[in-house]
This record gives sequence, structure tokens and C-alpha cells, in this order.
Amino acid sequence: MRTKTTLPLVISSLAAGLLITSHASAMPPTLNWTAYGTGTSGNAQIMAISQLLQAEHGTQSRVIPGENDTMRMTPLKTGRVDLCACGIASYYGSEGVMMFARPDWGPQPIRVISTSLASFGLGMAVAGDVELDDIADLEGKRLAYLRGDDALNKAAEAYLAFAGLTWDDVERVDFPGYNAAFDGIISGRADAAITTTVTPAAQRLAASPRGLQWPELPSDDEAGWARMLETAPYFQPHDVTSGAGIDAEQPLASASYPYPIMVSNADLAPETVRGLITTLIESFDAYKDNAPGAKGYALENQDMTWVVPFHDEVVDYYRDKGIWTEAMDAHQSALVDRQALLKATWDAYQADAPDDEVAFIDGWMETRRAALQEAGLNPVF
Repeated sequence: MRTKTTLPLVISSLAAGLLITSHASAMPPTLNWTAYGTGTSGNAQIMAISQLLQAEHGTQSRVIPGENDTMRMTPLKTGRVDLCACGIASYYGSEGVMMFARPDWGPQPIRVISTSLASFGLGMAVAGDVELDDIADLEGKRLAYLRGDDALNKAAEAYLAFAGLTWDDVERVDFPGYNAAFDGIISGRADAAITTTVTPAAQRLAASPRGLQWPELPSDDEAGWARMLETAPYFQPHDVTSGAGIDAEQPLASASYPYPIMVSNADLAPETVRGLITTLIESFDAYKDNAPGAKGYALENQDMTWVVPFHDEVVDYYRDKGIWTEAMDAHQSALVDRQALLKATWDAYQADAPDDEVAFIDGWMETRRAALQEAGLNPVF
């Protein structure tokens, strides 16, 4: 099971201001971002960070709202923006899968600057009238499948894998969308669906006659977590304190992944990245309470061995602070090598790829899988 950095002495020193560095990095006069739409916590966090960057560096921020993964990722791909406050699609882009398996996409040279891990989680919402002692009791139950939502369906697959189950072990019930799935649970046409714990849909189910329950994913179930991470390696154990029916005093042992994930392309100017990561870490107290979920950017929440590589300058910053270890460096190198392999495989595949989009995607996914397996790596998809 993946672990985050465990360097309490370094972290406490930073928090106490004992390791102070200058913010005099040559930040640009303007930073262009893309983020979730206005009114979302992700957008509010970037606005709070942008205000701090202006105060400390004089850097103005232009934030372009994007309502879906493609709208947020496209400006980064084309160079229209410097940074994306993205969701898990950033990982899919790095891997060249799902919507990024199309001919106009392919594996992207994405690098992490920072991530936010907030108090909510991604859980399996199960109707309260279903007999359920643990996640394995989903066997034979009616599980919502969302047409066109590969990311949430992959999350549901990962939850099933935790219990050693697959879609073949449940009754799959297809729905046209997210809200329709919860309407289906409330009306008795399904029993469970994957969701973030704080969504209005989960609140509606909790308030319905059927009620709501969340199966736990015990962090000490090493076999369960190994199966889950084999299916979706971007998850991590998380004690959830926010959500429908969840008592903050009795956290739910569940799973999560960062949101937002602040990413750039690999070639973003080092001085920009240094100024940004320095501000995010060393001025944390100045913005942590200025937007919902902003506390998630704390140093102790940064997973140094996650599934997308850090920008080189972020690595240098953590190394300078004494946080970066040899194990982290080996993991980083492996991720960079994986990206390079995927890009080389994509370039070679495109040279003689079919014109039909469906055939193109099928052929790419088969070629991608073969290349990763030949290198001894988990294709995941």
C-alpha cells in the first residue's frame, strides 16, 4: 500500500518557520489557469491561491472555467494555459486512456505541482435497507453503471476489486447519468452507486425512505487495498469526516484521491514552478482558510509516491528541504520512464494507425497494453 511522506520533523520545522526561503523567484507577471467552473470548491481554491500570488509576487492570474475534463485539459495541451486545477482526468491524460485515447490526444507530458486532499471521500453509496456488513456483501446487489462516465465506472470497479469482486458478481443496472442513478436507487431500481460523500445526490438518498450507508475499506486490509490499487492505483486510504450521514467525530474508513490536482506540462518554466511551490508550502497559513478544501494543500497531505510524476522543480524544492528520499526518487524516475515509453509507443502507433476512430482507439489500447506488459508494468486499463 502506498504511503505518504512521513517526515514530521521536517514538516514541523517548515510549519514553525524554521526553514524559511526567499520567495524572490522570478515569477511571471501573469499566470493562466484552467479550473472547475465558478461556484465549485476547486475554482474557489485557485482564486484564493491567485490572490496570494498577487500579494507576494505581483503575479496576476487569469482563470478559465471548464465544466468537464476535456474543457479543462485542452487549454493545457494547446499551451493556452500554464496550469490546470484538474481532476483524476490528469492521470488518464498522462496514461493516454479513456477520452485521451482518441487520435487527437494520446499520452500527455503532465507534471504535478501540488494536490489537495480534503475531508470528503469517494465512496460506495448503498441504500440503507440493504443488508451489508462489509463491501463483499455487494455480491448479487444491483450496482449503477453510468453510461459515458468511464471515471466513475472505473472507481466502482476498484471498489468491487477491494472485495475480490467484479462487475460479473453484481447486477449491473445502466443509467444515462449520475443523478438518474440516484433517482434509481431511491425508487428501488438499484441498490448502490459510486459518488463523492458530499454530493447533493448522496444527501437526497440519505433523506429518502431507503436511507444511506457507506461500506468501510479498512486501511489494514492489505490484500483488499492491493486489489483496489491494481485496478485504480490513484486511490489511497482516507479517513472521511465530511459527507451525508458521516459523523466527523467517527471518521469513515474509506478511499479518496486528490481534488484538485494542480498540474502543468513538463516544460513549464522552472522559476515559475519554484515560486509557486514555495508559496503553496511556506505561505500555507495565509490561504488555508480562504476557500473550502484549501487546507488539503498542506505538506502532510502531499503523496510523494503517487501516480503522476512531479515537475522537476518541485522535486528540487523538496530535495532542498530534506524531504525527498531515494525511494521517492526511484518512484519519480519510474513514472517519468513510463510516460516516455507511452509517448514513444503512441508515436510509433500513429504512423500506421487506422483512420476509423473506434478502430484507432481499440488498436491503441491493445498496443499500449502490450508495450507496458513487455516492460513489466501494470497496464491498469
